[in-house]
Amino acid sequence: MCKRFKINGLRQSGGGKMTLRYLYLEYKSEFVFGAVLLALVVISYALSPLIDAEIFRQFISPIQNIAILVVTMINAWAMWRHNEGLRIRKYFSAMMVSLALLTLIALSVRYIANNFNEAAEGIFSFEGWEMLFGDIIAWLLLAYPSELLRPGWLSWKNAITRLLPVIFIGVVDYFVPWDLRWLLVVVPIIWIILLSRHVRSYRKYCEDNFSSMEETDERWVIRYLLMMLILGASYAVLCFIETPTRLFTQQWLIFYILVYTNDQVMFRSKPWLEKVESTKPSEEVEEPVLERTEVVPEAEEANGANTGYRRALEEWMEKEKPYLNQEFRLTDLRAVLPMNRTYISQFINAEYDCTFYQFVTNYRIAEAKRLMRENPNMKMQDVSEQSGFSSLTVFGRIFARETGLTPSEWKVSSDNS
Repeated sequence: MCKRFKINGLRQSGGGKMTLRYLYLEYKSEFVFGAVLLALVVISYALSPLIDAEIFRQFISPIQNIAILVVTMINAWAMWRHNEGLRIRKYFSAMMVSLALLTLIALSVRYIANNFNEAAEGIFSFEGWEMLFGDIIAWLLLAYPSELLRPGWLSWKNAITRLLPVIFIGVVDYFVPWDLRWLLVVVPIIWIILLSRHVRSYRKYCEDNFSSMEETDERWVIRYLLMMLILGASYAVLCFIETPTRLFTQQWLIFYILVYTNDQVMFRSKPWLEKVESTKPSEEVEEPVLERTEVVPEAEEANGANTGYRRALEEWMEKEKPYLNQEFRLTDLRAVLPMNRTYISQFINAEYDCTFYQFVTNYRIAEAKRLMRENPNMKMQDVSEQSGFSSLTVFGRIFARETGLTPSEWKVSSDNS
């Protein structure tokens, strides 16, 4: 939470505490998306036993598998052709090719084994090799968010290291008398949980560098992880179902994830964060030439210097109002702060006890309040645009999260006070 500081005559305090209310307001659309998809999966599992087994085996299942193969190859071709030099798009293309080959191998083995209608021994409806293939598919699908959340992490060494537990379980299960297949059910879900731990640090990185979270992939990552979590839960349920049509739900769910993912990755206006310039602390930074900036003498103590920088920053923010620009970024503060990106971020964190995103949000909300107070008849769409928010939806969500009231409710309370 930001420390209280004066903005345009208003006393503001930033939000951002990870309360249940904050999470609901911030990620409402993502929660609704996950809930709807989960409901569809549950309904599909409930209705799949009504499908004729012979029709499913001869027509529906082959069509589903062909559709998965076609969409994976289309995804691979599209991503490679339009990779724009981005490492993650090249990896996504390779992942799609690998997924298509793995699917072909699994179908071939299943056909040779004539395992369409047979159930494995024990409580699981799949044999060990089938569950091993399922884990490898999950491993491939999780490679994308792994690289997205931690750029540069994905390498052959790290990828194989993640896959080693699955291979180890598969080998040991073959030689020991105990049934270890339940571990193969748990592993993908553990991967997803461990990966989700990096979402918060990713958001922190985005908040430290961008004034609008709409510029980042955070929401898309959350949707992707929700889809993968539902897929993992479906996989776990699937292992205990012995009906001949048990694969119907899992196959259409995989197809949907592949189609939805390709659309989101390919047609996003800013599919990945641009590289944020980072200079070493030892490098010299050119001093900005601004009349209103108070240059602090070198001999002055650090606290005094920070006070001077803080005063210069706040004067610049109030006079120039750079936060009205939706593309406003941390590096734009170099216009008034003679520091590199890392030092500017540390300065904002230390002086205001909040991220750059929260710092700018305070100014935008204060500006929105001023506009509503001084222009009672102004439309909310105009208030949103003129206060620096990317859309009316984003404005309403953030305003409610930070103030506890919607813009309309705040306007009524302000008029009555």
